[in-house]
Amino acid sequence: MTLGDKAPELLGVNEQGEEVRLSQYAGKKLVLYFYPKDNTPGCTSEACNLRDNYTELQRCGYEVVGVSVDSAASHQKFITKNELPFPLITDTDKTLVEKFGVWGEKSMCGRKYMGTFRTTFILNEEGIIERIFLPKDIKVKEHASQILQTNEGNK
Repeated sequence: MTLGDKAPELLGVNEQGEEVRLSQYAGKKLVLYFYPKDNTPGCTSEACNLRDNYTELQRCGYEVVGVSVDSAASHQKFITKNELPFPLITDTDKTLVEKFGVWGEKSMCGRKYMGTFRTTFILNEEGIIERIFLPKDIKVKEHASQILQTNEGNK
């Protein structure tokens, strides 16, 4: 998916087993953020930064939905442990990560493996992608301010 594309109506299933649909966020901007793994340092920092700034994000018209290939049980623990106020999509079959083009070969310490590239898509009120934060752009401890600065620039 690239700038100007409309996100799919069915985004996936959240940690409670409920469908998450684009139409649930009609009239709001959606921060759809993809992250590699629950309970890892970078992913926890990013989730907590979004949590700590969630009220401000909502005040500016945003809703937040996280996506990883972790199980519903893993997401439930991650949400509880970090008191996250937003849903996490369980993409165990990799449908959404592949559709958005954020699943691929990564490498760490010379070892190659498949994984999710940390990427955030900002969708406008109609579900159209209006901004993409690529892995090299995202500062996990400041991600909410990066998103809010985008909002400032669009006023």
